[in-house]
Amino acid sequence: MASNNLVVRLVCCAIVCAAALSIITTVPKAEAAVSCGQLTNELMPCLSYILYGGNTVPQGCCNGVRTVFNTARTTPDRQAVCNCIKSSIVGVPYTNFNIINAAAVPKKCGVNISYQISPNIDCSRVQ
Repeated sequence: MASNNLVVRLVCCAIVCAAALSIITTVPKAEAAVSCGQLTNELMPCLSYILYGGNTVPQGCCNGVRTVFNTARTTPDRQAVCNCIKSSIVGVPYTNFNIINAAAVPKKCGVNISYQISPNIDCSRVQ
């Protein structure tokens, strides 16, 4: 059970990072980045889909993904979101099944990103 919780954290963090990275082309806005706790709260509804898959992503998950997508507007904000995610998944075991499910979430929620979700994202390259 604890192992599943760690996997969930990893995959949720990958989703958050993907959402943050996907707003690279948006117009910057002067506001603070969302906190790591807020990111976790926004993406908590995604856990069941990431762990077990399914035909549809829960609406609460999509709402959270969209919120994260629209939150970090500046390069420092996006890098902070990415670093938050990276720090929360250090040492967390995950499976390819979890990564595949996590990678599917943005598209299934109507959020278009131009890269593959990966636990190896280099946050310093986020713009």
